[in-house]
Amino acid sequence: MLNDKVAIVTGGTQGIGRATAIRLAAEGARVVIAARDQARLDEVANEIREAGGVVEPIAADVSRAEDCARLVDTTLATYDGLDILVNNAGTSAIGEFESLSDEAWQSDMELKLFAAIRLSRLAIPAMRRAGGGRIINVTNIGAKQPRARSMPTTVTRAAGLALTKALSKEFAPDGILVNTVCIGLVRTAQHERRAERLGVPPDRLYADLAKDIPLGRVGEPAEVANVIAFLASGAASFVTGTSINLDGGASAVL
Repeated sequence: MLNDKVAIVTGGTQGIGRATAIRLAAEGARVVIAARDQARLDEVANEIREAGGVVEPIAADVSRAEDCARLVDTTLATYDGLDILVNNAGTSAIGEFESLSDEAWQSDMELKLFAAIRLSRLAIPAMRRAGGGRIINVTNIGAKQPRARSMPTTVTRAAGLALTKALSKEFAPDGILVNTVCIGLVRTAQHERRAERLGVPPDRLYADLAKDIPLGRVGEPAEVANVIAFLASGAASFVTGTSINLDGGASAVL
């Protein structure tokens, strides 16, 4: 249980972020959800409150340094603490290397890498004052095993793995545990938008994409949320600097 723990979940209105916010709130955490769309934030917040959870929706673009600072400052002002940070914001931006502009690279780094850097830097002092905390970075298996035409995502996510390991070493003496969940193919809105563009039903697209997954299906956001909730809990008190593949066995590496 996470009774009275304070958690920030970025990208908290869809897919993994929404499922994680719902699960952490169900475990007793006071959850702050952050995303850019206020209407969607309010929808998820209402869903959590109707289930008896405590939540604060904050509109923020975490690719902007000033929004990261406002997010953490508002969380501390609202709940007087911060125990759990889930760096989940991001999309799967991929393309052919020669077609990617500096702007595309910079945008991806700001959203996935620098957001995690800035929010972790802002959260760590509060966690240290509380005697410890948890930082959980959502990355993907492509960070360990990049394919052709998988940039910039695989590069920024690989940096997220390095950040996770380095932070875990530096802040272990403060009781701050830092881990990452490396996702494979999981049901998300971006895949459903892709299905719409292709003019095929989402389930058909997922079935095609799942052909190379040993378990024979795609993952569900709630399954990712379950692992994140474990890493945030007392049950994971000796787990830090670790990446957990959540991919149905798709990755060829541990």
